Amino acid sequence: MKKKRRLKYIAVLPSFITLMNGACGFLAITFASRSPVLGWSLTFLRRSYVTSLAVAGYMIMLAMVMDMLDGRVARLTRTTSSFGGQLDSLSDVISFGAAPAFLMVKLLETHLDKIRLDDVRLSMVLGRAILFSAILYVICAIVRLARFNVENDEDEAAHMKFSGLPSPAAAGVVASLVIFHQQFLQRLIDSSSEHYGLFQVVSLSAFPVITFLSGILMVSRVSYPHLPNQLLRGKKNLASLLAIFAAVLLIIWNIQLAMAVGFCGFALFGVVRWIVLSIWKRQPKKPQAATPE
Repeated sequence: MKKKRRLKYIAVLPSFITLMNGACGFLAITFASRSPVLGWSLTFLRRSYVTSLAVAGYMIMLAMVMDMLDGRVARLTRTTSSFGGQLDSLSDVISFGAAPAFLMVKLLETHLDKIRLDDVRLSMVLGRAILFSAILYVICAIVRLARFNVENDEDEAAHMKFSGLPSPAAAGVVASLVIFHQQFLQRLIDSSSEHYGLFQVVSLSAFPVITFLSGILMVSRVSYPHLPNQLLRGKKNLASLLAIFAAVLLIIWNIQLAMAVGFCGFALFGVVRWIVLSIWKRQPKKPQAATPE
């Protein structure tokens, strides 16, 4: 009979950062479950008013920071282990699987309450579509992380690309759009204007579709670059430096818009690149003329 192995030692600092990732995901669910009408006034910032849904989105963003740090700290301290990888995936299920889906559901529940659809059947169809997209997103996140654990190599520094949209990026698409919706778009559109109803309907239709597509991209085989490893390693040309500088300026000007453009652009980049490469491979190659000896 084979003797079971017992875990004797645990790397404290990387494991603590990973657990903070899961804690941020749980806080995102907690804040999203509160009434979105209540706001958070930040006294150290002028004209700052953050809804509970926006706070939940920021908690998901903070979980991404923790997710990036734990692997770096583990490699710097030379404490990488299989336990750390499994712990990271379990935390990611909460922060990048359940939390974004729950945030989307709570946001659209407030929209349904504001619109007050007279057709009961249409309201039921929309409610089921929202719930279906959220459940599918969570299932795809679980499958994505389980597949990553099986196919992953322990040397993360050697990774230059991902097979499928990474779960933090998929969560970033949903969370950044919620933050953009709560803190930027609602400032532009007054609730008393005639365009506010159209704005609510468009948001009600777009969020389930975006969440659904983000889940499908996670389990797809579309190739995505590993940005930290590709951008921060080695020497880069002048165009890369200018792109990074433009991204920093956009973040300084409006961080909500920068997050939405960045995450959605990254998700679309992989799809467009996959389509272009598929069309390029299908084109028949021209036979080369034989050169005289």
